[in-house]
Amino acid sequence: MTSLYVSLAIAVVVIVVIAKTAVVVPQQNAYVVERLGKFSRVLNAGFHILIPFIERSAYKHTLKEQAVDIAEQICITKDNVQVGVDGVLYLQVLDAGRASYGIGDYMFAISQLAQTTLRSEIGKIDLDRTFEERGTINANVVDELDKASDPWGVKVLRYEIKNINPPHDVLSAMEKQMRAEREKRAVILTSEGERDAKINQAEGEKQRVIKESEAAKQQQINEAEGEAAAIMAVATATADGLRKVAAALVDQGGHEAMQLRVAEQYIDEFGHLAKEGNTLVIPANLADLTSMIALATNMVKSDSPAPQSAGPGPAHNPS
Repeated sequence: MTSLYVSLAIAVVVIVVIAKTAVVVPQQNAYVVERLGKFSRVLNAGFHILIPFIERSAYKHTLKEQAVDIAEQICITKDNVQVGVDGVLYLQVLDAGRASYGIGDYMFAISQLAQTTLRSEIGKIDLDRTFEERGTINANVVDELDKASDPWGVKVLRYEIKNINPPHDVLSAMEKQMRAEREKRAVILTSEGERDAKINQAEGEKQRVIKESEAAKQQQINEAEGEAAAIMAVATATADGLRKVAAALVDQGGHEAMQLRVAEQYIDEFGHLAKEGNTLVIPANLADLTSMIALATNMVKSDSPAPQSAGPGPAHNPS
């Protein structure tokens, strides 16, 4: 019976020893082992055996990325406006040993440091810029926290502001300001549209006037060229006619034909003169038609070159 009790006691001791010495570390976890109260080593994922009653697993850390909710706090902007700001912080343990002995509670320390750093960053900018400068604020907070948490073996990955809550009276004023800004932009856009329309209309009118003036100019040039061509054609025809008349006068019988033509025109024009007017002045030698024809012939001869005679002889006197 005594031996049974001894066996049971030994079994219990063995189970306790195995429970104390055999350690299974899950994936993405790290255990810190102390030997007689002093840091010994860090156990990564897997199965490990500790020295009974000498070594123990003092700290357990997860190596996964962790999200820490930063509670809302009141921050004062550069223009003395109180706003409530909250956020979320993402961090990861890189060194389990320093996370165990570098600080008592790295999670609490980092969350408090994030709040103080955020208050400092919000105090550097005006209220209107807090909404558009979120990226800059987040980057500055991460930079400051990363510097502070490096001795603790913790890496601050990023910080994101979730909400920025100004007071109700400030929100009402901001809404009025945004509404006025929208109305201002609408009026400006309307005026710019009207201005552009007037500019386009004036430009079109200018182009129309220019085109019309160019068309009128071209029309005048074409008309002038047509009139010049017509005058030149009439002058050329008249010159050709005169040359033909001069050539006809030189030929045989030309002078007699000229005398007959002058007599016919004289009689026709005199007859028209008698029809058109009530008062008629009659030349004294009207009946002497021969003398009138001789006078016209002499005038033609004085303006035209004398015909060359075939030989010596008396000049022909047309009378």
